[in-house]
Amino acid sequence: MPTALQRSPVPGPTFIRLLARVADADVPAPGPALGERLGQWIDWTRAVALAGALDGRPSPSAPAAPATGPDGDDEVARTRAALAEAIARDLPTPPAAVTDADAIDFAPYRQHCLAMQRAMQAATGRLRGRLRDRLAQRSPELARLAEVDAVMELTISPREYKLLAGVPLLLGQHFDRLRAGATAPGQAGAASAAWLDVFHRDMQDVLRAELDVRFQPIEGLLAALRTP
Repeated sequence: MPTALQRSPVPGPTFIRLLARVADADVPAPGPALGERLGQWIDWTRAVALAGALDGRPSPSAPAAPATGPDGDDEVARTRAALAEAIARDLPTPPAAVTDADAIDFAPYRQHCLAMQRAMQAATGRLRGRLRDRLAQRSPELARLAEVDAVMELTISPREYKLLAGVPLLLGQHFDRLRAGATAPGQAGAASAAWLDVFHRDMQDVLRAELDVRFQPIEGLLAALRTP
């Protein structure tokens, strides 16, 4: 019977480890340090904007209420829970009458993955903007942090979008390998049907790990808002 993600563990963050195991590949050797890598991504216009955010002195603004309760932590928690639920609830499944592995197509799963990625991107972008607005109202120092985060989002988002666009491709290759194993000689009945359950679990694990990655900047902004 197929089992989920049987490759030997590899080092790295959960999302990277899951993708490496789904792709049946080893994690490549570490590349340049983070600072050097960011230096390669930031062009001169972004560098100027980032320098201005780091060195500038934002105008003082009127203090606002802490971004907690329904407008802060609760909104983030609700949004994250709704996305996590959609990852599991909206997972497509073939009709019960379809038992032939070759008749099960990856296309609905690809659409589900793309839809979830779009939903995560839209929701986290909206939350990130709202949290920055609240930071800007708290103090000049937090307003500077909000400006830095805005510049970093503009700088990193295109690269992040390009890298995450490879997730459906890796899942599709994983789907094909599992299906090929199920249709191999000697596989029949419940044992051959179990591959799809394995794929469902793997796909959900990958999407949940991507959700964690996308919410990391939001958790950082929330932590700043909680600072007395």
